[in-house]
Amino acid sequence: MKARVAPAATAAPAAPAAHATPAGTAATAATAATGSRRTGGRARTGAAAVLLTPFFVLFTAVMVVPIGYAVWLSLFTEKQSGLGFGGTETVFSGLDNYLAALGDRAFREGFGVLLGYCLFYIPLLLAGALGLALLLDSALARARRFFQLALFLPHAVPGIIAALIWVYLYTPQLSPVVKAMESGGIGFDFFSPEGALPSVVNIALWEWLGYNMVIFYAALQAIDRSVLEAATVDGAGAWRTAFSIKLPLIRASLAMVALFTVIGSLQLFTEPLILNKGTGSAVTSTWTPNMYAYTAAFDRNDYGLAAAASVLLALTAALLSFAVTRLTGRRKQDRKQDRKEKQA
Repeated sequence: MKARVAPAATAAPAAPAAHATPAGTAATAATAATGSRRTGGRARTGAAAVLLTPFFVLFTAVMVVPIGYAVWLSLFTEKQSGLGFGGTETVFSGLDNYLAALGDRAFREGFGVLLGYCLFYIPLLLAGALGLALLLDSALARARRFFQLALFLPHAVPGIIAALIWVYLYTPQLSPVVKAMESGGIGFDFFSPEGALPSVVNIALWEWLGYNMVIFYAALQAIDRSVLEAATVDGAGAWRTAFSIKLPLIRASLAMVALFTVIGSLQLFTEPLILNKGTGSAVTSTWTPNMYAYTAAFDRNDYGLAAAASVLLALTAALLSFAVTRLTGRRKQDRKQDRKEKQA
């Protein structure tokens, strides 16, 4: 008998291919988009970290560390043991250095000098720089490049060199300016108690007027010319255009220059230090807080007192900077509120 052969097994039919539903497609796309956003976010965060790291390193090295060291140094003082024949030792004094600085009349009078300097110098600087910038920006101005360079050049002169030049011009036995004034019947002692402050203000104006003029002029050049042309078509004259259109549009530059000028004014040091060397000068070695700290550190070797005076001056600068920033910010908010009320 023949063996029966089993029939060959037939292959199972293939399962039909699954069709993608709209919901599945949307979920896949959302997942891909989320992953892409995460990848892009990580890349941007990494790039920002790389770019900001050098800034924070330098900021910590040149700002945070010195301020921290000054605060630490201000809490200690050096005392000699016995009758003064022994060595000096550094002892913790707490706030004694701050109390000593605040209790010193010379230190307090230095802040009075700074107040007078700021009241005299800042308005003259802002008004002079703004006036020169408006003149250069006007249609009547000629040779703008030449006058920009001529007005900016004094800022390129180092402060100590500028102070030495002006000391020469202030000295009666040497200065042709003083001789010309005397020949005209004008007598003025630039080193006297009444003339010391105007003399310092004059040097500072000579140094910084052109620099701030360039800032204002750049801001004026950034104004859309079509706005000025529209004002001219409406019949606005040069004065009306300057005060009603140009000045409101450069308020940000005005606020920035005012802030930096206040901070710079509190750091007054180089000019009075050089004037202090003049014959019969009323500028003393403690005329400003910076000079007081310098004298305490390098003439009296009292580094704790010098550090305390420096910290107090830094706190004053920080408070004034905060006040100027808040004042300009509040005015900006008030202007926005006025616009909304007018539109309503």
